[in-house]
Amino acid sequence: MPARTSISSAASSARSSAASSAKASGTTRSTGGVQSLDRAFAILETIADAGGVISLSQLASDTRLPLPTIHRLVRTLVDLGYVRQEPSRQYSLGPRLIRLGELTSRRLATWARPHLADVVAKVGESVNLAVLDGDQIVYVGQVMPSQNSMRMFTEVGRRVNPHTTAVGKAILANVDAAQVRALLARTGMDARTEHSITTPDAFIEELERTRERGYALDNEEQELGVRCVAVAVPGEHRLALSISGPQPRMGDGMIAKAVGPLHAAADAVAAELDEHA
Repeated sequence: MPARTSISSAASSARSSAASSAKASGTTRSTGGVQSLDRAFAILETIADAGGVISLSQLASDTRLPLPTIHRLVRTLVDLGYVRQEPSRQYSLGPRLIRLGELTSRRLATWARPHLADVVAKVGESVNLAVLDGDQIVYVGQVMPSQNSMRMFTEVGRRVNPHTTAVGKAILANVDAAQVRALLARTGMDARTEHSITTPDAFIEELERTRERGYALDNEEQELGVRCVAVAVPGEHRLALSISGPQPRMGDGMIAKAVGPLHAAADAVAAELDEHA
């Protein structure tokens, strides 16, 4: 897996629930935890949510923490290597997170593999596990059948923009529309194929359809000849599972057959994550 993989997912997996609470109120939960740790992870989460780079003033606004507190905590994170100050004087996620992210991704793939294999046994097509890492989708796990396999863009370690993938749509369907538009503004909406969605309005409409039907589709939008169906892993994990295969084999009948096993596997992966939290 490339060194860039899951820098921001390390921050996300470390304390996502604590960070969400801290960001919402500027304080920590009354559970006897260490306030400075909750706030530090809230900072890492906020930087990740901003696409990996953010100004100090925006960081203070988004976390609702006093600027002096933000400055002190950020300086500590910079000294430790978990945050980096850019030449622009903005702040980004630092290189010390790389190792944590890589280890987390490997462990995640290990926990998920039996559940992905169950889906392969039922459906007979490749099953993928992907995470929203900053503004990009990273494929962190995959199980392929012994037959009918083909080389596709979903290989482990591959990074792609989310707007052309089923896993990206499945994850972003659970994200506020304003945040989705901000992400699209940062990444752009390149046309990978003639079928790619290339405008924010059309993409938001596709996310609405995804929520209504309970699964996402990639109809040759990332790679010609490849169709995918994906479901999100429940919770705040920003993970999704997908089945991908050649378009002739991935007709509507196969999609209908795949959705149930994918949801069952996604629930099982969520249970594994909750158990190891």
